[in-house]
Amino acid sequence: MDEQGEPEGATPRRRQARGERRIAEILAAAARVLASEGYEKTTTNAIAAEAGISPGSLYQYFRNKDEIAAALAGGYADGLRAAHEAAFDPAEAAGMPARELIDRVVDPILAVNLANPGFKALLARPDMPPGLSAAVRPVHEALLGRVVQLLTLRLPDRSPVELNLAAHLMIQVFQAALPSVTTARPADQPVMIAEVKRMLSAYVTDLERD
Repeated sequence: MDEQGEPEGATPRRRQARGERRIAEILAAAARVLASEGYEKTTTNAIAAEAGISPGSLYQYFRNKDEIAAALAGGYADGLRAAHEAAFDPAEAAGMPARELIDRVVDPILAVNLANPGFKALLARPDMPPGLSAAVRPVHEALLGRVVQLLTLRLPDRSPVELNLAAHLMIQVFQAALPSVTTARPADQPVMIAEVKRMLSAYVTDLERD
């Protein structure tokens, strides 16, 4: 047996597949611990225990908690990027009623957040650690660009400065509400989501009336 429990002579492909499964197990365990304990209280020992492995086995894949958190953040960022890309189709969205547009934009993003238990502990927080901030910054920048693009199509007479400000404010409102939505009781989430959408659609409607 080698250090990872593989028989001597195991093919590289088998070893790679086993390593990928173990990494996925560690990250899933880390998400659960982060969701229950928060980033600061989470330890590598707790993650290893949740994954059913020894701390030594965990360290074969990740040197510390920050590396685990960065890997999780990268996965969440990929999910958010895909959700954003699916949510925005300017050719269709530009002429939609404001409420339908907000539904199309918000629903996929909320789905990613609600499906990932460790998301709030890593990304949906105002005091994000610098390393995690770097991991998700490209997603936030892409989201801003898409919102600006949609507003430009709907408000062609507005200046780029006005459109950027409006997009920033909409994203900030959504991000500020996100932790409350993701931690609310399931029975309360639909009402909270509806209120967030109402605020955003009212803002867009008001912009279009000015």
